[in-house]
Amino acid sequence: MKKYCLTLDLKDDQALIAEYEQYHVSIWPEIRASIIDSGITNMEIYRFDVRLFMIMEVNDDFSFEKKGAADAANAKVQEWETLMWKYQQPVKNALAGEKWVLMDKIFEL
Repeated sequence: MKKYCLTLDLKDDQALIAEYEQYHVSIWPEIRASIIDSGITNMEIYRFDVRLFMIMEVNDDFSFEKKGAADAANAKVQEWETLMWKYQQPVKNALAGEKWVLMDKIFEL
């Protein structure tokens, strides 16, 4: 099982942050299904101030390319992503159009 860590920032607005967190209390069923169907077996998101940190555990069938293609073809996922972009902003040095940015592991005990 592989693990990936990604980061993203939220807009610095406490009302928007509260709304964003509320959406994640109970994500849309179609979003949950798209996550599971892609091979993600566990996903956690943590927040400090405006910084988000996501941990994804995936099975051997998962790839970012397959997930991206499936998401692009799924109208409900696109609706969710458009909605979430109301709350999100790219981290420094993210590529144009990039949301969640893959982090490099620099230490393991």
